[in-house]
Amino acid sequence: MNTPQRQKAWELLCRYTQSDSLRKHALAVESAMRFYAGQFGEDIEYWGTVGLLHDFDYERFPDNHPQAGGGILRNEGYDEAFIRAVMSHVPSTGIARDDRLAKTLYAVDELCGFLTAVALVRPSRKIADVEAKSVIKKMKDKAFARQVSREDIIKGAEELGLPLAEHIDNVRTAMSSIADELGL
Repeated sequence: MNTPQRQKAWELLCRYTQSDSLRKHALAVESAMRFYAGQFGEDIEYWGTVGLLHDFDYERFPDNHPQAGGGILRNEGYDEAFIRAVMSHVPSTGIARDDRLAKTLYAVDELCGFLTAVALVRPSRKIADVEAKSVIKKMKDKAFARQVSREDIIKGAEELGLPLAEHIDNVRTAMSSIADELGL
């Protein structure tokens, strides 16, 4: 994962994001996007970079995310399909998720955050020990990780045409592949 494109993206992320937890979230989403790119026969590097940079502007521009990021990405030379996918992962932008890339980013974003939260309350604190059934059970607890949209997680799996438990297992598998980097 240390291609020039990936290195450029990592540097951009680090320039705008200082928080370790937000950087780890970016890595988690990158891993899930790479996983699905492989499943769908898509460009793994491109999809991974979309995942890595999807929230890069959030820390600096929380009230103008992802709009601020879209302009920065354009200035950095990212193409319009890339920018559109990043912009569409936030429902409030009104930008339609009309391709598999955009649908996948939307589907994995909130789920990565939720899986991290579930892993951190496990006795082992390991993502590999998280099971889909326990994630689905935790989703019913509105007080747990309350900032994570359960509706977005469910809708994301539906947009991918996957049963929720299968989608959870896929993203958990992806995140497990970089568990050490995630501290999980």
